[in-house]
Amino acid sequence: MARYVIYKETLIDFSDHFWTFVGSFLGIALIGFINSSRFTQSDNVFLIGSFGASSVLIYGIVNSPLAQPRNLIGGHLICALVGVTIHKLFPGELWLSSALAVSISIVCMQITKTLHPPGGATALIANIGSEKITSLGYFYVLSPVLSGVLILLLVALVVNNRAAHRHYPKNKNWYKVWQRRYR
Repeated sequence: MARYVIYKETLIDFSDHFWTFVGSFLGIALIGFINSSRFTQSDNVFLIGSFGASSVLIYGIVNSPLAQPRNLIGGHLICALVGVTIHKLFPGELWLSSALAVSISIVCMQITKTLHPPGGATALIANIGSEKITSLGYFYVLSPVLSGVLILLLVALVVNNRAAHRHYPKNKNWYKVWQRRYR
């Protein structure tokens, strides 16, 4: 009984492990390759930590509401905007800007129904990131955040739909649903 209750969600078919590995490897590798071909080794501005966490969701638990395209894109973009804005408002107060960026981001994602937990890290990185990250200002929202999220999404759409038992996004008509809801 304990095995069923405790481990039920972690017991995944071997083919899921394979597709999870392929998707996360290709998504992160593609972002890293673009980064390495455009910047020096010390300029890792495309690879932000929150992309690793997003990979867990969009390649590892593809049916989670938190892993769906609207949440992936919306969550990261909202959090990046909030993170940069808070950093500009409180540039010298790292403890305050970090706490406000994460907290306001969570509430904004809840309000917009785009909750994606790695988005909190995206907001935090806008405040605690290297000088190269913080100096990007609002360009941080476009690159690395938007460009990286779109790469992860495109890879997820291709890889997660290769196996017969995996479907991403969960709702095949996600774009139509999104249009009805937000038009």
